Amino acid sequence: MDAVFWSRLQFAVTAGYHWLFVPLTLGLAMVMAVMETIYVIKKDEFWKKTTQFWMKLFAINFAVGIATGIILEFEFGTNWSNYSWFVGDIFGAPLAIEGILAFFMEATFFAVMFFGWEKVSRRFHLISTWLTGIGASVSAYWILVANAWMQNPVGTTFNPDTVRSEMASVDAFFEVITNPVAISKFIHSVTSGWVTGGVFVVGISCWYLIRRREVRFARASVIVGGLTGLLGTAAVMLSGDSSGIHMAKYQPMKLAAAEGLENGGRKAPFSIVPGVEVPGVLSILATHDINGYVPGINDILEGYTDNYGNEVPSVAEKMEKGKTALSALAAYRETKDENPQAAASARALLEENVQYMGYGYLDKPEDVIPPVGIVYWAFRAMIGLGMFLALMMALAVWYAWKGKLPKMGWLLWTALLSIPLVYLCGQAGWIVAEVGRQPWTIQGLLPVGVAISDVGVAAVKTTFFVFLAVFALFLVIEIRIMTGAIRKGPGIEGEDNV
Repeated sequence: MDAVFWSRLQFAVTAGYHWLFVPLTLGLAMVMAVMETIYVIKKDEFWKKTTQFWMKLFAINFAVGIATGIILEFEFGTNWSNYSWFVGDIFGAPLAIEGILAFFMEATFFAVMFFGWEKVSRRFHLISTWLTGIGASVSAYWILVANAWMQNPVGTTFNPDTVRSEMASVDAFFEVITNPVAISKFIHSVTSGWVTGGVFVVGISCWYLIRRREVRFARASVIVGGLTGLLGTAAVMLSGDSSGIHMAKYQPMKLAAAEGLENGGRKAPFSIVPGVEVPGVLSILATHDINGYVPGINDILEGYTDNYGNEVPSVAEKMEKGKTALSALAAYRETKDENPQAAASARALLEENVQYMGYGYLDKPEDVIPPVGIVYWAFRAMIGLGMFLALMMALAVWYAWKGKLPKMGWLLWTALLSIPLVYLCGQAGWIVAEVGRQPWTIQGLLPVGVAISDVGVAAVKTTFFVFLAVFALFLVIEIRIMTGAIRKGPGIEGEDNV
């Protein structure tokens, strides 16, 4: 268990650190593409300088994000080799496409975007800027396809000869890449990046207004950045609605943990905080029907009938079926060469119970309950901070549009101090998504205790602290470079700069 704990902690820290950079990359890509579009339309050098400033911060963030992403992918092989073996056939295709197509596209047009201002036409440069952002989003899609399959494993079959989940056809591949969880997760993640970029741009711009510098630049950036963030907020809310439906359908225990719902039912209440509930709202969010049935933790443990009339077995029953599947797998592998008839019988029994195979590794039914307190409060932090940040951006855009923002000292400081809050909001969302599906690396098929590599605890601990030190160093370096560029400013001359 020590090896499991340290491997999980190492991966969590690496993934969390990587996610500091991804949303800002996605958000700044949208902001600077919109700004350069305005420049090409208006042919005003002010907008060119404004775009170049935010592009510089984008490039700094982009470079560090690549380094952390590489470390993250290496950890699949070093710490999670059993998991990597089990999912290699599924993960190989989307991650290869991400590396060859999306990242290649992103890197190629990034070079034109960053170095080609005086070397290519305005229109071609604008196309390169948009394609850099599109490439970043496409890259995120393929990664999220892989992540979504872990939440809702579709389109694959278990091969007892290789002990792997495999895609057996082109149709299976398309089922994986059009997984409804992947689509909603992609929209949710990318547009949450727009929120991060919007809050970042608004906050930095308000710093200039506090210092009474670059007033025209700051006002224009607040409007573009704030509107981008508000558009992202609306998309996050819509995709969050579909995510709630998918969570209720495919991962009901995650939903029950996020709500701290011990006993479910129809007209299930939404918990604002412990002891404060709104009747019926959870049923609406989970099923779009106030009379929809939402199972609680105890219902899932004991078995229930879902909204589609399906009898869902108790966890104890699933564990028995899982143990039957594992025994059948072992029998098949032992007899497949010497006793084909016995092997065929074992394989038939395996296929009958394979969907519950992961439950066979559990010790007790309660093992399927994730850390409820962490998931519950992370969900509320995500929603509460998201609402606060949307209000802040709306006020900032309104007062900037009216020309009154430089006089709103309280709002300027609120916007500046909101920058770390948007990162906290994003991290809280991923905590809900990933901690909420514990104990599974792959929902229902592979628990974390079986997914790890056969490595010593000392090795995992050592690399954990090495990575932690490297990450801290990278973060300090990025913040210093970023703050240096911000202090220098865009260097735009104009009568509005005081």
